[in-house]
Amino acid sequence: MRTLESNRVLVIMPAWNEAACVGTTVAEVLALDEPYDVLVVNDGSTDQTAFEAAAAGASVMNLPFNLGVGGAMRAGFKYADRLGYGQVIQVDADGQHDPRNIREVLNGLESADISIGARFADRGDYAVSGPRKWAMKLLALVLSRLAKTPLTDVTSGFRAANRRAIAQYLDHYPAEYLGDTIDSLVVAIRSGLKVTQVPVEMRPRQGGTPSHHPVKAAVYLGRSFFALAFALTRKRSHLTLPIPATAGQK
Repeated sequence: MRTLESNRVLVIMPAWNEAACVGTTVAEVLALDEPYDVLVVNDGSTDQTAFEAAAAGASVMNLPFNLGVGGAMRAGFKYADRLGYGQVIQVDADGQHDPRNIREVLNGLESADISIGARFADRGDYAVSGPRKWAMKLLALVLSRLAKTPLTDVTSGFRAANRRAIAQYLDHYPAEYLGDTIDSLVVAIRSGLKVTQVPVEMRPRQGGTPSHHPVKAAVYLGRSFFALAFALTRKRSHLTLPIPATAGQK
């Protein structure tokens, strides 16, 4: 098995038909002053995503079918666990997550097991409206009460995790719609993991086609509450890894 330096961080980048921008996003991460390893999980793409990612310098894991973000991330966590990474962070391949914020989000792990890059925390001008906004606000309110800390963006995919969180994700990380955000976070909190958030700015997509459409916004509202209700019925994980000395002191 490959031996890693204890402080190496794995950037997991799920990608489905993101050939237009995945190469640029990978290159931005690899150009940062701090060295990160980048794994692009090619989620059954039918375009040149895998080629562009590899050409930019990423390791590429090719999934034979499109499993969705949850399935892609679960594969990434297994990869990270097998190679012994102590910290991982999810970064979207479309370039909306600014790689320059990676270190800030990782710093949240000094006081928590999961650190969320929050889009609605008085930084930047990212905004949503209508049913999507209502759903996000209510979900944030419910999960803040569960986590016993203010959370404003519980559907953000810009998240970092330590080894304790990786272990919990390996036990439970759903592939269903919104499972990678709401469901995974609810079970992590109920399993005893500490969650925090760090304000970040969002950028426009650097290429490709957005997956959201205004017509789908109302549907998002209903699905969000269904996902939350379903998540609250999940069983907790029983973690054996000790709480890090720095976690739980905030």
